[in-house]
Amino acid sequence: MAEVRPPIPVKLFVGMLSADPDLFDECRALLCEEYGALDLESPAVPWNHTDYYEEEMGRDLLRKFFFFEKPIDPALLTSIKKRTNGIEALKAVTSERRVRRRINLDPGYVTEAKVVLASAKDFAHRIYIGERVYAEVTLQYRGRDRTFLSLEHTYPDFRTKETIELFLKAREMLRKGLRLKPIAEQVGQGPVRTST
Repeated sequence: MAEVRPPIPVKLFVGMLSADPDLFDECRALLCEEYGALDLESPAVPWNHTDYYEEEMGRDLLRKFFFFEKPIDPALLTSIKKRTNGIEALKAVTSERRVRRRINLDPGYVTEAKVVLASAKDFAHRIYIGERVYAEVTLQYRGRDRTFLSLEHTYPDFRTKETIELFLKAREMLRKGLRLKPIAEQVGQGPVRTST
């Protein structure tokens, strides 16, 4: 029988979409209060992959990613998704008797093998992880190519060269961080085995 082992810690990130760059700073402050310092941050770049959010959030959306320094237990993704939903609601406005989000926050994590996104919506490629939250593998690392590969369901903005390079950098930072000290010290668990 295979031995059940604690999970290897992962690198938390939050992807953000908004037409208001000031909201990125406001959300950074709120998220860093709970999840610690950032060690990687992308520039805010124009996002025009679909008009899905236009009616609710307007045009001229910008995309930005924050990556957190301290590795986390991947089981925390459910509670983090609930927290980011709460921040979205906090920053929302009521217009014409309906609530409009001003920022979209998508948490996920990076491992050596994959990039995982949390979602409130079910679909064929998503797995239920509890408390009305689902998760999907959106990028998969291929060792022989030394890069992340997109999958059939991967969002267009996660397929871009710039985004893949960003996640490769985050992956390398995670690998270096896990080698610095015993993983058990980072997440308060018993001994675990790391991969290389």
